[in-house]
Amino acid sequence: MNNTTKGVLFALFATMLWSVNMVIASGLKGHIPPVGLAFWRWTLAYIVLAPFAIKSTIKSFKIVKKHIRYLCITAVLGITIFNTLIYFAGKTTSAVNLSLIAISIPLFIVVLSRIIFKEKVSNIKIVGIATIITGVLILISKGSLQAILHINFTIGDLLMLVACFFFAYYTILVRQKPEELTTKVFLFSVFFIGTIVLLPFYMYEHIYYQKVIFDTKTVLVTAYVGICASLISYYLWNEAIRMIGTSKTALIYYLIPVFSGILAYFFLNQAILPTQIISMAIIISGLFISNKN
Repeated sequence: MNNTTKGVLFALFATMLWSVNMVIASGLKGHIPPVGLAFWRWTLAYIVLAPFAIKSTIKSFKIVKKHIRYLCITAVLGITIFNTLIYFAGKTTSAVNLSLIAISIPLFIVVLSRIIFKEKVSNIKIVGIATIITGVLILISKGSLQAILHINFTIGDLLMLVACFFFAYYTILVRQKPEELTTKVFLFSVFFIGTIVLLPFYMYEHIYYQKVIFDTKTVLVTAYVGICASLISYYLWNEAIRMIGTSKTALIYYLIPVFSGILAYFFLNQAILPTQIISMAIIISGLFISNKN
Protein backbone atom coordinates (compact mmCIF):
# COMPACT_ATOMS: atom_id res chain seq x y z
CA MET A 1 0.00 0.00 0.00
CA ASN A 2 1.53 3.34 -1.04
CA ASN A 3 1.59 6.47 1.11
CA THR A 4 -1.21 8.19 -0.81
CA THR A 5 -3.66 5.32 -0.27
CA LYS A 6 -2.59 4.97 3.34
CA GLY A 7 -2.95 8.73 3.93
CA VAL A 8 -6.48 8.74 2.48
CA LEU A 9 -7.50 5.78 4.66
CA PHE A 10 -5.96 7.39 7.75
CA ALA A 11 -7.86 10.65 7.14
CA LEU A 12 -11.10 8.76 6.42
CA PHE A 13 -10.89 6.75 9.64
CA ALA A 14 -10.03 9.85 11.69
CA THR A 15 -13.07 11.61 10.23
CA MET A 16 -15.32 8.68 11.10
CA LEU A 17 -14.09 8.73 14.72
CA TRP A 18 -14.67 12.50 14.97
CA SER A 19 -18.18 12.14 13.56
CA VAL A 20 -19.12 10.08 16.62
CA ASN A 21 -17.59 12.83 18.77
CA MET A 22 -19.96 15.39 17.20
CA VAL A 23 -22.91 13.18 18.13
CA ILE A 24 -21.59 12.77 21.67
CA ALA A 25 -21.15 16.54 22.03
CA SER A 26 -24.81 17.08 21.11
CA GLY A 27 -26.19 14.05 22.94
CA LEU A 28 -24.64 14.71 26.36
CA LYS A 29 -26.40 17.97 27.13
CA GLY A 30 -26.31 18.39 30.91
CA HIS A 31 -24.83 14.96 31.69
CA ILE A 32 -21.12 15.81 31.62
CA PRO A 33 -19.87 19.42 31.90
CA PRO A 34 -17.92 20.47 28.79
CA VAL A 35 -14.58 21.32 30.40
CA GLY A 36 -14.74 18.16 32.54
CA LEU A 37 -15.27 15.98 29.47
CA ALA A 38 -12.43 17.71 27.62
CA PHE A 39 -10.06 17.43 30.61
CA TRP A 40 -10.65 13.72 31.26
CA ARG A 41 -10.62 13.00 27.53
CA TRP A 42 -7.08 14.31 27.13
CA THR A 43 -5.92 12.96 30.48
CA LEU A 44 -6.92 9.47 29.36
CA ALA A 45 -5.32 9.93 25.93
CA TYR A 46 -2.09 11.04 27.62
CA ILE A 47 -2.09 8.08 30.03
CA VAL A 48 -2.75 5.53 27.26
CA LEU A 49 -0.02 7.02 25.06
CA ALA A 50 2.54 7.28 27.89
CA PRO A 51 3.89 3.69 27.82
CA PHE A 52 4.60 4.01 24.09
CA ALA A 53 6.01 7.55 24.03
CA ILE A 54 7.53 8.52 27.37
CA LYS A 55 10.97 7.00 26.70
CA SER A 56 11.20 8.60 23.27
CA THR A 57 10.09 11.95 24.71
CA ILE A 58 12.72 11.82 27.48
CA LYS A 59 15.42 11.01 24.92
CA SER A 60 14.17 13.89 22.77
CA PHE A 61 13.92 16.36 25.66
CA LYS A 62 16.39 18.80 24.10
CA ILE A 63 14.40 18.78 20.86
CA VAL A 64 11.13 19.30 22.77
CA LYS A 65 12.70 22.18 24.69
CA LYS A 66 13.98 23.70 21.46
CA HIS A 67 10.46 23.73 19.98
CA ILE A 68 8.52 24.38 23.19
CA ARG A 69 6.91 27.60 21.91
CA TYR A 70 5.63 25.83 18.80
CA LEU A 71 4.36 22.90 20.90
CA CYS A 72 2.58 25.19 23.37
CA ILE A 73 0.74 27.13 20.66
CA THR A 74 -0.23 23.92 18.86
CA ALA A 75 -1.42 22.28 22.10
CA VAL A 76 -3.56 25.23 23.19
CA LEU A 77 -5.24 25.54 19.78
CA GLY A 78 -5.77 21.88 18.93
CA ILE A 79 -6.12 20.31 22.38
CA THR A 80 -7.22 22.89 24.97
CA ILE A 81 -9.53 25.10 22.92
CA PHE A 82 -10.90 23.22 19.90
CA ASN A 83 -12.66 20.24 21.48
CA THR A 84 -13.72 22.17 24.58
CA LEU A 85 -15.55 24.65 22.34
CA ILE A 86 -17.23 21.75 20.53
CA TYR A 87 -18.66 20.48 23.83
CA PHE A 88 -19.88 23.98 24.74
CA ALA A 89 -21.41 24.35 21.26
CA GLY A 90 -23.14 20.97 21.63
CA LYS A 91 -25.18 22.33 24.52
CA THR A 92 -27.18 24.62 22.21
CA THR A 93 -27.03 23.13 18.70
CA SER A 94 -27.57 19.78 17.02
CA ALA A 95 -25.04 17.13 16.00
CA VAL A 96 -25.86 17.75 12.33
CA ASN A 97 -25.22 21.48 12.68
CA LEU A 98 -21.95 20.79 14.52
CA SER A 99 -20.74 18.53 11.75
CA LEU A 100 -21.92 20.80 8.93
CA ILE A 101 -20.20 23.86 10.39
CA ALA A 102 -17.13 21.71 11.10
CA ILE A 103 -16.55 21.17 7.39
CA SER A 104 -15.94 24.89 7.07
CA ILE A 105 -12.47 24.11 8.49
CA PRO A 106 -10.94 23.74 4.99
CA LEU A 107 -12.24 27.24 4.17
CA PHE A 108 -10.23 28.61 7.08
CA ILE A 109 -7.25 26.51 5.96
CA VAL A 110 -7.37 28.20 2.53
CA VAL A 111 -7.44 31.67 4.12
CA LEU A 112 -4.67 30.88 6.61
CA SER A 113 -2.51 29.26 3.92
CA ARG A 114 -2.87 32.46 1.90
CA ILE A 115 -1.81 34.60 4.87
CA ILE A 116 0.95 32.37 6.25
CA PHE A 117 2.36 30.62 3.18
CA LYS A 118 1.36 33.26 0.60
CA GLU A 119 -0.42 30.56 -1.42
CA LYS A 120 -2.32 32.00 -4.36
CA VAL A 121 -6.12 31.81 -4.28
CA SER A 122 -7.32 30.90 -7.78
CA ASN A 123 -10.62 32.04 -9.29
CA ILE A 124 -12.02 28.53 -8.86
CA LYS A 125 -11.20 28.66 -5.15
CA ILE A 126 -12.96 32.01 -4.83
CA VAL A 127 -16.06 30.45 -6.42
CA GLY A 128 -15.78 27.55 -3.98
CA ILE A 129 -15.45 29.87 -1.00
CA ALA A 130 -18.52 31.86 -2.09
CA THR A 131 -20.45 28.59 -2.42
CA ILE A 132 -19.38 27.49 1.06
CA ILE A 133 -20.48 30.80 2.61
CA THR A 134 -23.87 30.42 0.91
CA GLY A 135 -24.27 26.93 2.33
CA VAL A 136 -23.30 28.03 5.87
CA LEU A 137 -25.80 30.91 5.72
CA ILE A 138 -28.58 28.54 4.64
CA LEU A 139 -27.65 26.19 7.47
CA ILE A 140 -27.59 28.82 10.20
CA SER A 141 -30.70 30.64 8.95
CA LYS A 142 -32.62 27.40 8.28
CA GLY A 143 -33.36 28.73 4.79
CA SER A 144 -35.18 31.85 5.95
CA LEU A 145 -34.40 35.02 3.97
CA GLN A 146 -35.63 37.08 6.92
CA ALA A 147 -33.17 35.34 9.22
CA ILE A 148 -30.33 35.94 6.76
CA LEU A 149 -31.16 39.64 6.61
CA HIS A 150 -31.13 39.86 10.42
CA ILE A 151 -28.06 37.55 10.70
CA ASN A 152 -29.44 35.54 13.59
CA PHE A 153 -26.84 33.11 14.94
CA THR A 154 -27.24 30.71 17.85
CA ILE A 155 -24.45 30.69 20.41
CA GLY A 156 -23.68 27.04 19.61
CA ASP A 157 -23.24 27.79 15.89
CA LEU A 158 -20.95 30.71 16.65
CA LEU A 159 -18.85 28.69 19.09
CA MET A 160 -18.49 25.95 16.50
CA LEU A 161 -17.32 28.43 13.88
CA VAL A 162 -14.69 29.73 16.30
CA ALA A 163 -13.63 26.14 17.05
CA CYS A 164 -13.27 25.51 13.30
CA PHE A 165 -10.88 28.43 12.97
CA PHE A 166 -8.69 27.13 15.79
CA PHE A 167 -8.56 23.61 14.35
CA ALA A 168 -7.67 24.98 10.93
CA TYR A 169 -4.80 26.87 12.55
CA TYR A 170 -3.79 23.65 14.34
CA THR A 171 -3.76 21.82 11.01
CA ILE A 172 -1.56 24.52 9.49
CA LEU A 173 0.82 24.18 12.44
CA VAL A 174 0.96 20.39 12.03
CA ARG A 175 2.06 21.00 8.45
CA GLN A 176 4.98 23.01 9.90
CA LYS A 177 5.99 20.32 12.41
CA PRO A 178 9.79 20.08 12.64
CA GLU A 179 10.98 16.77 11.15
CA GLU A 180 13.13 16.08 14.20
CA LEU A 181 9.93 15.80 16.27
CA THR A 182 8.53 12.30 15.75
CA THR A 183 4.77 11.82 15.72
CA LYS A 184 4.80 10.04 19.09
CA VAL A 185 6.86 12.73 20.79
CA PHE A 186 4.79 15.49 19.19
CA LEU A 187 1.45 14.00 20.29
CA PHE A 188 2.70 13.15 23.78
CA SER A 189 3.97 16.71 24.24
CA VAL A 190 0.85 18.49 22.96
CA PHE A 191 -1.47 16.16 24.91
CA PHE A 192 0.44 16.95 28.11
CA ILE A 193 0.62 20.71 27.54
CA GLY A 194 -3.00 20.97 26.41
CA THR A 195 -4.24 19.03 29.45
CA ILE A 196 -2.18 21.11 31.89
CA VAL A 197 -3.66 24.31 30.44
CA LEU A 198 -7.16 22.83 30.86
CA LEU A 199 -6.58 21.94 34.54
CA PRO A 200 -7.38 25.34 36.16
CA PHE A 201 -10.54 25.69 34.05
CA TYR A 202 -11.60 22.17 35.03
CA MET A 203 -11.02 22.94 38.72
CA TYR A 204 -13.12 26.11 38.46
CA GLU A 205 -15.95 24.25 36.71
CA HIS A 206 -15.71 21.40 39.26
CA ILE A 207 -15.96 23.75 42.27
CA TYR A 208 -18.37 26.43 41.06
CA TYR A 209 -20.44 24.92 38.27
CA GLN A 210 -20.85 21.14 37.93
CA LYS A 211 -18.89 18.09 39.02
CA VAL A 212 -18.18 15.13 36.75
CA ILE A 213 -20.13 12.12 38.00
CA PHE A 214 -18.32 8.95 36.96
CA ASP A 215 -21.28 6.72 36.22
CA THR A 216 -21.29 4.05 33.51
CA LYS A 217 -22.30 6.49 30.77
CA THR A 218 -19.55 8.95 31.69
CA VAL A 219 -16.87 6.26 31.82
CA LEU A 220 -17.85 4.79 28.44
CA VAL A 221 -18.05 8.18 26.76
CA THR A 222 -14.74 9.32 28.23
CA ALA A 223 -13.09 6.07 27.15
CA TYR A 224 -14.30 6.57 23.58
CA VAL A 225 -13.37 10.25 23.24
CA GLY A 226 -10.09 9.73 25.08
CA ILE A 227 -8.84 6.78 23.06
CA CYS A 228 -10.69 6.82 19.73
CA ALA A 229 -11.55 10.50 19.14
CA SER A 230 -8.29 11.78 20.66
CA LEU A 231 -5.32 9.45 20.61
CA ILE A 232 -6.13 7.37 17.52
CA SER A 233 -7.81 10.07 15.45
CA TYR A 234 -5.14 12.73 16.08
CA TYR A 235 -2.39 10.26 15.22
CA LEU A 236 -4.15 9.29 11.99
CA TRP A 237 -4.94 12.91 11.07
CA ASN A 238 -1.36 14.10 11.64
CA GLU A 239 0.06 11.18 9.67
CA ALA A 240 -2.41 11.84 6.83
CA ILE A 241 -1.23 15.46 6.64
CA ARG A 242 2.36 14.22 6.45
CA MET A 243 1.58 11.66 3.72
CA ILE A 244 -0.85 13.46 1.41
CA GLY A 245 -0.70 17.12 2.45
CA THR A 246 -3.11 19.57 4.08
CA SER A 247 -5.55 20.12 1.20
CA LYS A 248 -6.09 16.45 0.35
CA THR A 249 -6.49 15.55 4.02
CA ALA A 250 -9.05 18.33 4.45
CA LEU A 251 -11.02 16.91 1.51
CA ILE A 252 -11.75 13.75 3.52
CA TYR A 253 -13.03 15.89 6.40
CA TYR A 254 -16.02 16.84 4.24
CA LEU A 255 -17.58 13.46 5.02
CA ILE A 256 -18.16 14.40 8.67
CA PRO A 257 -21.76 15.67 8.16
CA VAL A 258 -22.68 12.48 6.31
CA PHE A 259 -21.44 10.24 9.14
CA SER A 260 -22.74 12.52 11.93
CA GLY A 261 -26.15 13.01 10.36
CA ILE A 262 -26.71 9.27 10.04
CA LEU A 263 -25.49 8.61 13.59
CA ALA A 264 -27.59 11.43 15.08
CA TYR A 265 -30.67 10.16 13.24
CA PHE A 266 -30.31 6.62 14.58
CA PHE A 267 -28.96 7.28 18.10
CA LEU A 268 -30.32 10.72 19.08
CA ASN A 269 -33.57 10.76 17.06
CA GLN A 270 -32.52 14.12 15.60
CA ALA A 271 -34.40 14.75 12.38
CA ILE A 272 -32.43 15.76 9.31
CA LEU A 273 -34.21 18.84 7.97
CA PRO A 274 -34.50 19.60 4.23
CA THR A 275 -32.52 22.83 4.72
CA GLN A 276 -29.71 20.83 6.35
CA ILE A 277 -29.60 18.47 3.39
CA ILE A 278 -29.54 21.42 0.97
CA SER A 279 -26.83 23.24 2.93
CA MET A 280 -24.83 20.03 3.20
CA ALA A 281 -24.91 19.63 -0.58
CA ILE A 282 -23.99 23.27 -1.19
CA ILE A 283 -21.11 23.30 1.33
CA ILE A 284 -19.66 20.02 0.07
CA SER A 285 -19.96 21.25 -3.53
CA GLY A 286 -18.18 24.46 -2.60
CA LEU A 287 -15.42 22.62 -0.81
CA PHE A 288 -14.87 20.29 -3.77
CA ILE A 289 -14.78 23.29 -6.13
CA SER A 290 -12.28 25.11 -3.89
CA ASN A 291 -9.89 22.14 -4.01
CA LYS A 292 -9.85 21.79 -7.81
CA ASN A 293 -6.59 22.66 -9.46
